[in-house]
Amino acid sequence: MEKLVQQFLSRLENVDMRFKRYLWDSINWNNRLIAIAGARGVGKTTLLLQYIKEYLSNELDKTLYVSLDNLYFNKTGLTEMAEDFAKRGGKFLFLDEVHKYPNWSTEIKNIYDNLPQLSIIFTGSSSLEIMKGQADLSRRIIIYRMNGLSFREFLELKHQLVFSKYTLEEIITNPLDISRRIVNQIKPVKYFEEYIAKGYYPFFVEDEQHYYQRIEHTIIQIIENDLPSLENIDYNSVYNLRKLLMVLAEIVPFKPNIMKLSRQIGINRDTLLKYLHWLERADLLLLLGTDKFGISKMNKPEKIFLNNPNLAFALATNIANTGTIRETFFYNQLNENHQVNYSDKGDFLIDKKYLFEIGGKNKTNKQIAGIENAYIAADNIEYPDRNIIPIWMFGFLY
Repeated sequence: MEKLVQQFLSRLENVDMRFKRYLWDSINWNNRLIAIAGARGVGKTTLLLQYIKEYLSNELDKTLYVSLDNLYFNKTGLTEMAEDFAKRGGKFLFLDEVHKYPNWSTEIKNIYDNLPQLSIIFTGSSSLEIMKGQADLSRRIIIYRMNGLSFREFLELKHQLVFSKYTLEEIITNPLDISRRIVNQIKPVKYFEEYIAKGYYPFFVEDEQHYYQRIEHTIIQIIENDLPSLENIDYNSVYNLRKLLMVLAEIVPFKPNIMKLSRQIGINRDTLLKYLHWLERADLLLLLGTDKFGISKMNKPEKIFLNNPNLAFALATNIANTGTIRETFFYNQLNENHQVNYSDKGDFLIDKKYLFEIGGKNKTNKQIAGIENAYIAADNIEYPDRNIIPIWMFGFLY
């Protein structure tokens, strides 16, 4: 236990408090059981340590942060550690990377039920189904999901440029005033090009030169370690998952021919669909359907995207297609707080109300002409024009 405490205090000493992710003000930290889900590298660990440093600095003797991939847990169980911590007067237990620990959900349930003096905040990969497992946490837990950096957050983290968030309705109804406020301070098109290439994962601040190598390493960790910890995946499945992702990286976004793609990978149709949903849960893909809530493991999506534009730059062997990058960015940013569906009349139907076509600065209204609540999200422009809105503005939604 003493070694865990020393490791925790060492990490806490080095945490940077200057920039906080968008979830900071959304979490109700008073709940006794909180889960924060999100892909590797989006800042979950930093968020926990920042909260401890800002709000619990006077109660560090009652606070403990541990990562469940720590070698300590090879000899000592999570429940035993929590009981020991509670006996020492512990009140706030922060658990990182819970998917690295077998039967984590059962033990957290037992800790919650049997040690009412403890508040538990834990993180897990988005590939993790928080409710999966034998333990029923659904009546106890509050779950928050963390996306990667928005364009707005990137500007603040890298360039110390602070801007307000805007709702989708504000951007749609008042785009000119909003764009003027931003363009008066920066050249957004220039910064947007920087963001879509190297701005989604906060770890770019550590070593921008090797950013894509870090992304590749993260992908390998997800496929070879995270997913096998959740599913019954053998070596051949890991190989096929990696192969599938690399094939998709060259052709997304596309309307999948499931039979053709399954033959190319060397797996059957049902297995391919299962793999697609695993990769989506791991925040490596985005699957687009006519009804997002109706995309099951047995239904093929209408369209497949990589999760975010940075993945396209990291994985594609050729220069990333501009049209692909635009659509991927728009889907990724809107997917955080809105329902995004496929539409045969435009590129995306948002909240079953707003239709969007994505394109360059010369994109016309031809495809969405005469349709109510239809807009173009256009690249390489600074200001809106009628129903044409600069695409970078949708990076200010969170």
